[in-house]
Amino acid sequence: MSEVLEERAESIRMIRDSAGAVAPPGGDSKRVRALRFAAPGFDKGVFGQMGEFGWIGLAVDEAAGGAGLGVSEAIALTEELAAGLAPEPLIPAMLSARLLAGADDQSLLAPLLAGKQVVLTAWQERADTLAVLGNADAPRVFIPQAGGADVFLVPVREGAGLALYAVPASGADLTLEKTMDGGYFGTLRADPARGKRIAADVGAVLDAGLDEAALMTAGAMVGLMERAFDMTLAYLKTRQQFGRIIGTFQSLQHRAADLKIHLALTRAAVEAAAAALDAGAEGDARKAAVSKAKARAGESGLMVLRQCIQLHGGIGYTDEYDVGLYLRRGMVIANQFGSAALHRRRFMALAPEDAE
Repeated sequence: MSEVLEERAESIRMIRDSAGAVAPPGGDSKRVRALRFAAPGFDKGVFGQMGEFGWIGLAVDEAAGGAGLGVSEAIALTEELAAGLAPEPLIPAMLSARLLAGADDQSLLAPLLAGKQVVLTAWQERADTLAVLGNADAPRVFIPQAGGADVFLVPVREGAGLALYAVPASGADLTLEKTMDGGYFGTLRADPARGKRIAADVGAVLDAGLDEAALMTAGAMVGLMERAFDMTLAYLKTRQQFGRIIGTFQSLQHRAADLKIHLALTRAAVEAAAAALDAGAEGDARKAAVSKAKARAGESGLMVLRQCIQLHGGIGYTDEYDVGLYLRRGMVIANQFGSAALHRRRFMALAPEDAE
């Protein structure tokens, strides 16, 4: 068992190190700022690099062309990329890769894993939900960075199953709206008849994939929290007021300590949930573990990020100062794949009575 844990720890360390190719330590705000509000909101060249590094297929079985690693490695990656504010839609692409692997469709999976095509799943029909209704004529909403998609995967309810259609983005009825972090959400009015039916029922695969995406998003929130907190500590150690370093003020020390506790608890919840999924948790046990982590990340994440802004004082509220970029990204991803309130309700409904 110890050898297995050591191998996983080494795998996670290597994944974290590899993320530096896109999100160098300390971030690259110049690249991020250049992409803000400039369609499609991310760099397709960098997305291609993510494919070359094997990140899109990180959790896809080796038999399907992926790396065959676990959720823990995927979360380590999304955490590091979030700390660098990388705007590329990696988590939505990883969800699509999982669906295509389940459908055994190599014609779309292979170019997606290679980063040569951006394939996004248009599954959501209403705000703040994890339920996939699959109404054929319903608009699909909140598709991250939809303007850069080459293909949309559209689940459609057919009888008792949830069929999957691949619809070309070219010519699609797509509306884009700006998000506060400089990206875009898309609303797609898809016509499945324009596409190709690639699977008869992906319900179970999509259900599991959405849970994994929710947990990876919680991991991304940890990355935002940690980087913003590190920036705040550095500021407290250098900023002077009344002839003293403000980090020596006891009231600010107490606030920083409180934020550190929230960060530690959030990381623990996310890593525990990842370990549970990697150990094979299914059904209600999987959902409860994911929801506990996502609820914690959503609530603590936004609280920590807002406090980091306040601890910077007036400069933290300016657009030119980088710490604000982290709050903006956090506010965009907080409700993706379910809000804290939704996941808290789901956890209470599914968790064992003795769960803490």
